[in-house]
Amino acid sequence: MADASIGTPEQLRDPNYTPPLIKAVPLGIQHVLAMFVSNVTPAIIVCGAAGFGFGSNSPDFPQMIYMIQMSMFFAGIATLFQTIGVGPVGARLPIVQGTSFAFIPIMIPLVAGQGVEAISVLMGGIVVGGLFHAALGLFIGRIRFALPPLVTGLVVTMIGLALVKVGVQYAAGGVPAIGTPEYGSLQNWTVAGVVIFVTLGLKFFARGMLSVSAVLLGLLAGYGVAYAMGMVSFGNVGRAATVALPNPFHFGIEFSVAAIIGFCLMSFVSAVETVGDVSGITKGGAGREATDREIEGATFADGVGTALSGVFGALPNTSFSQNVGLIAMTGVMSRHVVTIGAVFLILCGLVPKVGAVISTVPIEVLGGGVIVMFGMVVAAGISMLSDVTWNRRNMVIFAIAL
Repeated sequence: MADASIGTPEQLRDPNYTPPLIKAVPLGIQHVLAMFVSNVTPAIIVCGAAGFGFGSNSPDFPQMIYMIQMSMFFAGIATLFQTIGVGPVGARLPIVQGTSFAFIPIMIPLVAGQGVEAISVLMGGIVVGGLFHAALGLFIGRIRFALPPLVTGLVVTMIGLALVKVGVQYAAGGVPAIGTPEYGSLQNWTVAGVVIFVTLGLKFFARGMLSVSAVLLGLLAGYGVAYAMGMVSFGNVGRAATVALPNPFHFGIEFSVAAIIGFCLMSFVSAVETVGDVSGITKGGAGREATDREIEGATFADGVGTALSGVFGALPNTSFSQNVGLIAMTGVMSRHVVTIGAVFLILCGLVPKVGAVISTVPIEVLGGGVIVMFGMVVAAGISMLSDVTWNRRNMVIFAIAL
């Protein structure tokens, strides 16, 4: 619920209004906390699938820290595209950008077990897919009729179902532990269970910031338990640099037809999701429909941010739906509040020690959080499907698609 001390009701509905700094800064940090875990998790999953992530003994493990770092940095850059805008790029709305889960089913088969060398293929697909995504901004408003809830809901549901297995494997000890006595041990399930139960408890029974940050606080609780069990190592933190700048073509770039087709198809899905998020923000924060200019600008920003991420070794960006709900909850529509959060993300991305600290989180802890997040993706898809009229035609389409 909106706080009257932040501004008048008219001001709070205005994207161009700037609240008092003492209130704007914590509101901006709150947006970062709501998306932080979801933003870095795709990089962790992709690196783990490639074989140099958590649970591996690969000498390339520091490359995961770099990808985590770039995930934060370019989430901040892409968010600035949305809030401040550059020409036609950006909706000039309080849209938070972050690394997209939707692309994970495309990325994992391309890198599975192939090491850091396979990442160059991802980067080529990300750059081309990002440019294709930006081009969709030219006509995205005119094709919304072809994307009914049956289509979008089914896609989101299947993405979530495909990823739940990843969360369970993480909670059990990670793919490298499969076949060992440690995989699925009581210790691993205990740590993951703490994360799940703390997250659910806060989400159901807490209010305000505690509820919004339930996943983050659940991970911290699981981290504390894992530390007490001796499962946490800080060796990488001491070796990480204090400050490091983005490195163009850090992983190289290679263009593969399979990767390009996959990323372009999924970019279309991501663009549809962004249209929904923009509409949700304007309805929840300002009580109006989104304009064509806002939808087109948001789609441009999605694509440009994704292409730029691929150049520097980060993963695709998209608008984050959890922040749409946060705006509806706080009632603060100010894009400048989100700009403050974007600056905070950029600063975190310039400090590799932040990524190194994240890399100390045991894979079992991440598994507990990922199970919750992927479960919520499935729930979001089912929620979309609830708007479908279940006649014989739609049931046949749904059955064949499944």
